[in-house]
Amino acid sequence: MKNFLELIIKVFFWSVVFSVGLVLVFKYVPVPATPLMVIRYFENPSEKKMWQHDWKPIEKISKNIQLAVICTEDQKFLKHNGFDIEAIEKAYNYNKKGKRVKGGSTISQQTAKNVFLWPQRSWLRKGLETYFTFLIEKMWSKERILEVYLNSIEMGNGIYGIEAASQYWFKKSAAKLTAYEAAAIASILPSPRKYRANPASAYIKKRKQWIVNQMNFYGVLNYTTKDE
Repeated sequence: MKNFLELIIKVFFWSVVFSVGLVLVFKYVPVPATPLMVIRYFENPSEKKMWQHDWKPIEKISKNIQLAVICTEDQKFLKHNGFDIEAIEKAYNYNKKGKRVKGGSTISQQTAKNVFLWPQRSWLRKGLETYFTFLIEKMWSKERILEVYLNSIEMGNGIYGIEAASQYWFKKSAAKLTAYEAAAIASILPSPRKYRANPASAYIKKRKQWIVNQMNFYGVLNYTTKDE
């Protein structure tokens, strides 16, 4: 029993050391691939594979798409410490009433899940997501979190990251996205394998206009100071 307990303690200790080290590495190094990218690649062996992923530093990503994603996914991103309690409560109450599952995850939580964990829902994954969210909020800047998020998110079948999405949908670099183009890409985030950013359906056009309105209301994106 004593030996077993010692083994558990060692496994726990080295798991923490490894996870902290990995978060520290990705504070500076581009994330080459995520678990979801690998899973998608091997999901259907008979299908023709496409894997578009081109990491870009945040300085080469248009402020329009940075703001569009924040307005779509997490408008309190610069204010919270990784968790939006109000959004979680709303999602919990919604899920009790409705048949569709609605998430209350912040950009930080989504980044933690995308980079370090697997996509399937479970209590174990949610617990680890909370742990990694805490780590990246403590060790990374908000700008770095968004940079990793924008370079890691799934944006279509075999399309990962905002640069690949920009090239695929608008044949241009992510650095040159206009507000409406950025809003079009951000509008498909709920189901990036289902919707098209261009040409947009009536639903996406309506959602795109809502995002642009939110961007205008939000104002200038500033990472150095928190919104009042």
